[in-house]
Amino acid sequence: MTVTDVLVKIDDFVWGIPLIVLILAVGILLTTRLKGLQITKLGKAFKYIFENDNSGEHGEVSSFGALCTALSATIGTGNIVGVATAICAGGPGALFWMWVAALLGTATKYAECLLAVKYRQVAADGHVLGGPFYYIEKGMGDKWKWLAKLFAVLGAGAGLLGIGTITQINGITDAAKNFFDPQAMHTISLFGRDYSWAVIIAGIIVTIGVALVVIGGIKRISKVAEIIVPFMAVLYVVAAVIILACNVDKIPGAVVEIVQGAFGMRAAAGGALGAMMVAMQKGIARGIFSNEAGLGSAPIAAAAAKSDSAVKQGLISMTGTVIDTLIICTMTGLCIVITGAWETGLEGAGVTNYAFQQGLPLPAGVSSFILMLCLVFFAFTTILGWDYYGEKCLEYLTNGNQKTVKVYRWVYILAVFIGPFLTVSAVWTIADIFNGLMAIPNLIALVALSGVVAAETKKYFSGLKK
Repeated sequence: MTVTDVLVKIDDFVWGIPLIVLILAVGILLTTRLKGLQITKLGKAFKYIFENDNSGEHGEVSSFGALCTALSATIGTGNIVGVATAICAGGPGALFWMWVAALLGTATKYAECLLAVKYRQVAADGHVLGGPFYYIEKGMGDKWKWLAKLFAVLGAGAGLLGIGTITQINGITDAAKNFFDPQAMHTISLFGRDYSWAVIIAGIIVTIGVALVVIGGIKRISKVAEIIVPFMAVLYVVAAVIILACNVDKIPGAVVEIVQGAFGMRAAAGGALGAMMVAMQKGIARGIFSNEAGLGSAPIAAAAAKSDSAVKQGLISMTGTVIDTLIICTMTGLCIVITGAWETGLEGAGVTNYAFQQGLPLPAGVSSFILMLCLVFFAFTTILGWDYYGEKCLEYLTNGNQKTVKVYRWVYILAVFIGPFLTVSAVWTIADIFNGLMAIPNLIALVALSGVVAAETKKYFSGLKK
């Protein structure tokens, strides 16, 4: 049995039925206790984004900056490569389960970001530290500190070994190779394998870019995110809307195919339940990978917001799940289904690239360039966001030891540099495992503190009425 086989078995266990049920159950619990707040208060949440109120005494970045930092980490390869991987493995029905996970996950994201602001720690110099580790420790009590430390260990590991570095740089370098050197005509032999020069050059450029930004800390990451995130999201959505507009007659059929696939209706007799479970598993796993609702990562960014209202920041932060999954992932998924890209035998970014080439009324080279540009920006900002998350987890574990944090920062940059030389399938599997394990302590805390979330929410909206 190979290392990859072992990793796949661990991944299947971690992302088995118990965790899927737990994620959905927490989403249902919070949706019920908050009376469907993610739907009834969504308009107010978007209104708060554009108000951009920085009147809070505490915090390091604006509420909008905190949202963009969280979005910089969530809008990544999951939106392009992850959606494609889910649909190829689980069929079009995987997209339906992404929607379900996102709808429930919006309430989860609201709750965890509210708690992050409520229980955050602010130093005398204005330096902020907050996230699941503090709402577990302060909200649930000192006897649960071990659970807070477990989350922090898994969070630092997820950033360094999984979702933050290797998967993202792989996405960037693969996109560069597919565009500049698809036939691998210009290669160099390293570590016993041949690598395209496009991979090497793209890897070096991104590593330098990451180093220049992350060394500046949260304020620099936030400033870069505020510029890049809105630009890249609009560019990608416009391209996807053009594809859907050019194939508008195929959209109803694609929606039917997605719904049928979600419940195994297209499977052969007797295989419906199995097909449904695969679609559910892949859809929810990739959906969580993409929007990170329930993982506990976004609250770390939310805690840094200049806002004295935990509820208001929770509302602003929950829009991230809507933007990431219900808008951007849906666009990707529909483009893949209506163009038949998921049945081509291609993998990862190649699937979405095929959809763009077939769907956009542009030369194939131009379509590929647009996708490559989006993927590079998406993945680059995810690398930045997850460095911040990992650093904050380590800061909690070491009681604020900045020397250790600086060492982590340089190791993180090194992980970005070596990422292109690691195998993609194993990398995605490791990222999935870390994601699943990281979610467990956070979900336990959300259940335990759901009463606090409901009480804070009721108090806030009662105050607004008065």
